[in-house]
Amino acid sequence: MEVINTSGRRKTSVARAYVTKGSGNIVVNGKDYKEYFKTPTLHYMVTQSLNVSQALTEWDVKVNVKGGGTTGQAQAIRLAIAKALVESNADLKPNLRAAGLVTRDPRMVERKKFGQKKARARFQFSKR
Repeated sequence: MEVINTSGRRKTSVARAYVTKGSGNIVVNGKDYKEYFKTPTLHYMVTQSLNVSQALTEWDVKVNVKGGGTTGQAQAIRLAIAKALVESNADLKPNLRAAGLVTRDPRMVERKKFGQKKARARFQFSKR
């Protein structure tokens, strides 16, 4: 049984996905993904790559994810699964790319600068 190992990242979240042929089980950090992620929006994000490629019941996915928040983790998992599907079958790439699922989102939180209140906000200036 071949295991496809890929990673996905979003903000500070890193997901490592291990995809094998199976019946459609998705396990995130040892729990079912519906137990790990509480909202239907996040459930949709996690399964989006499999839905677009119509392979929801063909693959078993085991994911280790750390860092960031729940939305970033779900999006990191989505990217990792999409990369694994493309690795297994390159014919799926155009559909996944059209849905925007194989592109890594580079947006990160901008760092706070010294001498300022936040990344861009300055301390209040008083002329008098």
